[in-house]
Amino acid sequence: MNVSAFTNRLRRLAAAPSLEAVLLVVTAAAVTAGGAAWLAGDEPLADLLWALGTVAAAVPAVGWVLLALHRGHAGVDVIAVLALGGTLAVGEYLAGALVGLMLATGRALEAAARRRASHDLRALLEHAPRSARLRTADGVRTVALDEVAVGDPLVVGPGEVVPVDGTVESDTAVLDESVLTGEPLQVERGRGTGVRSGAVNAGGAFGLRATATARDSTYAGIVRLAGQARAESAPVVRLADRYAAWFLPLSLAVAGLAWLISGSAVRAVAVLVVATPCPLLLAAPVAIVSGLSRASRLGVVVRDGGALENLGRARTLLLDKTGTLTGGRPRVVDVSAAPGWTPAEVLRLAASVDQYSPHVLARAIVTAAQERKLRPAAAADVTEEPGRGATGTVNGHRVAIGRADFDGPRPAWAKAVGNRALLDGAAVAWLTVDGQAAGAVLLRDPLRPDAPRTVRHLRTAGIERVLMLTGDRAEPAREVAAVLGLDGVRAELGPADKVAAVRAERKSAVTVMVGDGVNDAPALAAADVGVAMGARGSTAASEAADVVLTTDRVDRLADAVSMAVRARRIAVQSALGGMLMSLAAMAAAAAGLLPPAVGALLQEGIDVAVILNALRALRVDRAARPSLTPAAEALIHRFAAEHDDLQDVLEAVRTAADRLSDDPGPEALAAVEDAHRLLTERLLPHEYAEEHRLYPALAPALGGPEATATMSRAHTEIERLARRIDTHLRLAHASGDGGPAPEQLDDLRSCLYGLNTVLRLHFAQEEESYFSLAP
Repeated sequence: MNVSAFTNRLRRLAAAPSLEAVLLVVTAAAVTAGGAAWLAGDEPLADLLWALGTVAAAVPAVGWVLLALHRGHAGVDVIAVLALGGTLAVGEYLAGALVGLMLATGRALEAAARRRASHDLRALLEHAPRSARLRTADGVRTVALDEVAVGDPLVVGPGEVVPVDGTVESDTAVLDESVLTGEPLQVERGRGTGVRSGAVNAGGAFGLRATATARDSTYAGIVRLAGQARAESAPVVRLADRYAAWFLPLSLAVAGLAWLISGSAVRAVAVLVVATPCPLLLAAPVAIVSGLSRASRLGVVVRDGGALENLGRARTLLLDKTGTLTGGRPRVVDVSAAPGWTPAEVLRLAASVDQYSPHVLARAIVTAAQERKLRPAAAADVTEEPGRGATGTVNGHRVAIGRADFDGPRPAWAKAVGNRALLDGAAVAWLTVDGQAAGAVLLRDPLRPDAPRTVRHLRTAGIERVLMLTGDRAEPAREVAAVLGLDGVRAELGPADKVAAVRAERKSAVTVMVGDGVNDAPALAAADVGVAMGARGSTAASEAADVVLTTDRVDRLADAVSMAVRARRIAVQSALGGMLMSLAAMAAAAAGLLPPAVGALLQEGIDVAVILNALRALRVDRAARPSLTPAAEALIHRFAAEHDDLQDVLEAVRTAADRLSDDPGPEALAAVEDAHRLLTERLLPHEYAEEHRLYPALAPALGGPEATATMSRAHTEIERLARRIDTHLRLAHASGDGGPAPEQLDDLRSCLYGLNTVLRLHFAQEEESYFSLAP
């Protein structure tokens, strides 16, 4: 017979979908029927039925063993075959039937465990779109996904999966992106906004302009990764195979010695019966696949079990800065106004001109104005000069935003803006109105609010060394590293430098590299585990990575590491624990304390317990992330939005302090009054609501009211400084001088600058500690 044909026949026999179920039914029926015959006093019939059950289990078991031997593996199924044959040889038919039932139960349980563990991965694959609806001059027709080209107009109907990456051509698209991000909340995407394939249309039909082919789209990349997510190659599973390599000869040696010393073949058979952990060493892959499944639910796609196991052993983490630790996009961090202007006026005018510009800084300015509910005015005659900015006419005035050429020395306020930009590592967009400088907008790529919490959780999960590798300048890189408490930073690196750094770190520990850009792809490939920020990162980085975070949250990295550590620990526990119990049972059987039938029942219990233990990797580790109620999550989103809306209040406080330094007259007093009005009408009610609504809602998840006590103390300090400013205003009005008295200036300035500092720190702490908890 042809060897290949014989092997294929064995493979079909061993992998038949219903084989485990049929075997379980047959062996269970044999044990039950034999037991009934024995109780009825017909022992010969009972032995016959038990013997038939033993033979029924032995036939597929021989197939599994021959298939394993053909692959070069002598697994523990060899012990099962020897135990089945031994029970038939010595007439222990009940023990043989129980071993057969144990074998069938283990195989069926393991198959069910794998099906449950890989359910989410299968769902990911089954969710993949297979066709698209193309809009043509003759109407809409359905085409194969591979026929969609870049630029094609598509229609996505209600409930349909977005077939390819594209931009929305309708006013609004309501999407469920949970498959991509792990977050169940629906999101709205406006006209011109990018949409990733794999999202589900949760609203009405909308138009989509394809920006990528099916092969190059987001979901296709995720499916390629998920298709490779198998546990067979995981190092911990190979470790289990090595256990089997010595467990098999040890079992045979113990059985032989028991026979030799006692002269009883029954004892040898009893040893083989309790040494038949057929599903035992399958517990390791079950735990690994369970870990892969659990990770996929949170928007973490792991390429294979080996990557998950390596992630669980990692001790060094290398992080890119831009797009990984920072948001990857510039944001407005401050707005300064010249005397006679307010920050809100400056930002509104800047957005009025920049709303027509595609520049990344212009989009950030327009977004900031929208967040602060400032409506940009219509601008006419808008022109843009590359490298200098945009110019247009707004309400009859010529407004320019971008670079500015000052005639003569810069005024004091402009010098302060330049110094602040240098200290903060920010870019400056200057606003001029009719040729006169009116203000400035400071922009930079801010630290992700969840980055500090992520670094802390990574260290808790076992990461001992965290370094930053970035192509950015040294000063902003060092500032980020200092805030996060990193162990080191290497700045101004090119792709080759990053690869060299990764290779150097790999010499001393299992190393993880995290990045999002094309320039990070070589370093991701060079690391033991490459992690790509896939939500907005490059395709090259995702293709080179072992792990892809499909949601734009870096804290998912800490979740992935925690899950990997837990899955690996459970896999090792399951393999070693089960084997130790089997060894103890073997010793008892060799001493004659366990007859074959009792030993078979005991081993059955051991195998079931070990498989069930491996399935613990599917459960959520509640210690990794506090569990929030839907009401608490809604409050977090509300107050996070209010933080964006209150930025102009913080700017007004600082502007008032600056005005006092420039000229402590009536204009400065008016600026202080305006700041105090904003504090009273908007900021203090926000802080009161946080204290009495948000903090009580968070306390149960965080371990009690003590967890929010320090933040409550900040609320008290904010209120105290606001009252102090109010007292200064009353004193200034009582003096009748038109401005603060000289003896008030130092303390009033101190209150304003101090309040600005406390507010910025308090906002940052809330965003890091509380707001980052909500998806």
